[in-house]
Amino acid sequence: MAKPSVHPAGNHSAAWIFQSWASFFLSLFATGVGLFYLPLDNWAKGYMSVSVLFTVSSTISVSKTARDMHEADKLTSLVDEARVEKLLSEHHPLS
Repeated sequence: MAKPSVHPAGNHSAAWIFQSWASFFLSLFATGVGLFYLPLDNWAKGYMSVSVLFTVSSTISVSKTARDMHEADKLTSLVDEARVEKLLSEHHPLS
């Protein structure tokens, strides 16, 4: 039976992790600059800023939930596979 990977970063390289975080912060910075120079009243800029922050936080929540559901499915599959292997090892067809 294959042993699951316990490496915290999974199969991602350090360059990929850096690129992911750099693009995340660059996009937030660019959005902030865009909102700052937008020709609107401050209340409209504030509303749009809060909307962007809500979008980012809900995206993080959805991605974490999807990851957790996937990991739970993997664990359930491993437990089921172990049960089947135990049943098969205890079964003697000639007895």
